Amino acid sequence: MKLWHLHAGTRRPWYVKLLWIALLFGLVTHWDIALPTVNVHYSQAGRDELRYIWNVQDRIDKGGMLPGGGATDHGVLFPDDEFFMEFSWWSKNTGRNHCISITPQWPNTHIYLNADGDIDRREKSGTDEHRLAECRWDRAKP
Repeated sequence: MKLWHLHAGTRRPWYVKLLWIALLFGLVTHWDIALPTVNVHYSQAGRDELRYIWNVQDRIDKGGMLPGGGATDHGVLFPDDEFFMEFSWWSKNTGRNHCISITPQWPNTHIYLNADGDIDRREKSGTDEHRLAECRWDRAKP
């Protein structure tokens, strides 16, 4: 009798159960790959370190970006009408603050910053400009 041959009334081989357990474990531990991601890319020609604050429905993340670096955060799988994502950034040297409101799109939304730290709005820059708007909670302009 072959163990891998399934008939009505026979049990599944042990390795099939093991595969199901591994699949469920993978789904539980890596569920975040299904979330829409926003990537901010800072030009390698940048002159200063940029500091930033992500505000995703009051989940706050702070950090910095060196020239050629970037920042990433994720939205929610099923956003409601109250969902918001805002990205604020500034340079200590220039003193200019920026803020944008983002509507993430699955799988990725990309924002490119030029050497001055401004959003690169050129046609072929790669910035998903249609996903951006002025901030609702901050008066700084994009």
